[in-house]
Parts: sequence; structure tokens; C-alpha cells
Amino acid sequence: QVQLVESGGGLAQAGGSLKLSCAASASGYRMGWFRRLPGREREFVASITWNGGIIFGTNSMKARFNISGDKAEDTVYLQMNSLKPEDTGIYYCALQSRAGGAWDIWGQGTQVTVSS
Repeated sequence: QVQLVESGGGLAQAGGSLKLSCAASASGYRMGWFRRLPGREREFVASITWNGGIIFGTNSMKARFNISGDKAEDTVYLQMNSLKPEDTGIYYCALQSRAGGAWDIWGQGTQVTVSS
């Protein structure tokens, strides 16, 4: 069973930055980030494939966040800049084992809190 280990969450001030990391115990087709904001459904943030395909959930995320990865380490990063209090929530790393398949492996989640 592939496992994902997230790190890098914490507290930031509005306008600040945080970088999340997610290390997988094995390779997959795509790795990505989702988040669950208070009182909201889980939403897609960004994903990356090892051939460089990148997708963002919204234009706001694309403008402020950057996703990158280290294929040799099966690790993906989410650099979050210009953070807003409304970015506060739990961020989850996920792995898609096969192209066209489900997001079948999930991390435990890491809390991100942005203070105003």
C-alpha cells in the first residue's frame, strides 16, 4: 500500500507564504493537493504529472500557488504565496496511481492557518 506523508503546514500571516511537501512511498501517475476549508466540501487545488502536466483548481490558486515535484524522490511540493485568511483549512496530498483512475491514495492532511 502506497503511503503519503505530508509536512509543512502551520500558521502564516495574510500575505505570507507556506510550502507544503508530500512524499510518496512509491510512484504514481499524478500527485496533487486538495483542501477542505471550514464548512466547505473538499476542493481540488493543484496536480502535477511526472511529464510536467500541471493543473490548478481556480485562477486564484494558479496566480498565487506553485506546484512542483521531485520525481527521483516521489515528492510533490505546493508553494503557497500571498496567503489569505480564506485559505485556512486542511490540505491533503493525493496520488492517482493510473492515468484516468481515481485519486486512490490520500495523506492524513496538514493544517494551514492564515491569520489576518
